[in-house]
Amino acid sequence: MLASTSPLHVIGNVVWLLFAGLWLALSYLLAALVCFILIVTIPFGIASLRIALFALWPFGRRAVRRADAGAGSVIGNFLWIILCGWWIALMHLVTGALLCVTIIGIPLGLGNFKMIPISLTPLGREIVDLPR
Repeated sequence: MLASTSPLHVIGNVVWLLFAGLWLALSYLLAALVCFILIVTIPFGIASLRIALFALWPFGRRAVRRADAGAGSVIGNFLWIILCGWWIALMHLVTGALLCVTIIGIPLGLGNFKMIPISLTPLGREIVDLPR
């Protein structure tokens, strides 16, 4: 999971974890817990857990579409966008824009922008390490 050992990725991830990643991951974990309690939304809970792990350590990794994702992912993503995906993506967009106002916050803002696609359509995606 944490295979990226590039010094810049490590520094970026530590700064991200301290200033944005921890509270963001906790938010996604809370959302996953609610999804698991509601039983019908367990696939959304699993996707939320995937996003939470990505939110903890995003630099050096990216979200890609799975080749085997089918119609269930499309339908689930449509429901996700309607119910909560649009405002989560909007939250990442606004937070990223605000962080990019300062020079020090630019990497954190870019990390937020990087999370928009997976927060908008999380089903049928997986997190992979970037090639070295």
